[in-house]
Amino acid sequence: MVPDKRVTVDEIAAEVHDGMTVGIGGWGSRRKPMALVRALCRTSAKDLRIVSYGGPDVGLLCRTGKVREVVYAFVSLDSIPLEPHFRNARQSGAVTTMELDEGMFLLGLQAAAWRVPFLPTRVGLGSDVMRLSPSLRTIRSPYDDGEELVAMPALHLDVALIHMHRGDRGGTGQYLNVDPYFDDLMCMAATRRFMSVERIVDTADFLAAGPPQSIRINRLMTDGVVETPHGAHFTECIPDYPRDEAFQRAYTASAKSDDAWDEFRARYIDVGEADYQRAVRP
Repeated sequence: MVPDKRVTVDEIAAEVHDGMTVGIGGWGSRRKPMALVRALCRTSAKDLRIVSYGGPDVGLLCRTGKVREVVYAFVSLDSIPLEPHFRNARQSGAVTTMELDEGMFLLGLQAAAWRVPFLPTRVGLGSDVMRLSPSLRTIRSPYDDGEELVAMPALHLDVALIHMHRGDRGGTGQYLNVDPYFDDLMCMAATRRFMSVERIVDTADFLAAGPPQSIRINRLMTDGVVETPHGAHFTECIPDYPRDEAFQRAYTASAKSDDAWDEFRARYIDVGEADYQRAVRP
């Protein structure tokens, strides 16, 4: 029998407490668990360490004062290269950062998923990554080559938040676009794992929607699932919907002043998810 792991958006947000390390799936402004991020913005949680191939998830959490540190390979809105709220937080010193190459970031998640303290790599050698992240260390190969390598530390997560196209009530998840991103590694690197999905379906319906390899998240990787139609808005969640470019521009404009942000926040953040969806999809 398939277990029933269905929860609510607010129940997931309540799992995040002060000082936790939170991994957020998706990539830039693509298939981000934005309903979960918005709910987290409405909680009292603070001093979070956010680990993300970053997009507006990072920007919103920084702007709402939730973040102590961001661990990232990039933070971008894709069609808008720089995430404005993160840029403001970074430049003002409101958050600290660990800036990594994309490959190093992946290896950090993989090390955590494999429960090893680090993975060796050549990536980062001879670059400013080592200077900008002085906590990184190198290690000498124990074999005859004696090569010096970067020891990329495991990126252990307290909580992982991801969004998939389809899921069943037991917490199995399916992606339907061309790229799974690294949501599975986020889940395997975390102690607690939560998934929002566009639609909860019967387990038997997965194979009608896509090939077996599209069932990327198995139920052993998740502790809770919630159905959130348009839950990745305003990021893209193709084939269900494209990025809402007009809304993304409005989001970007909210970084221009405190007044602009206050107006945006009152209308789109300090409201429940149903009210948000009514506001953006009248």
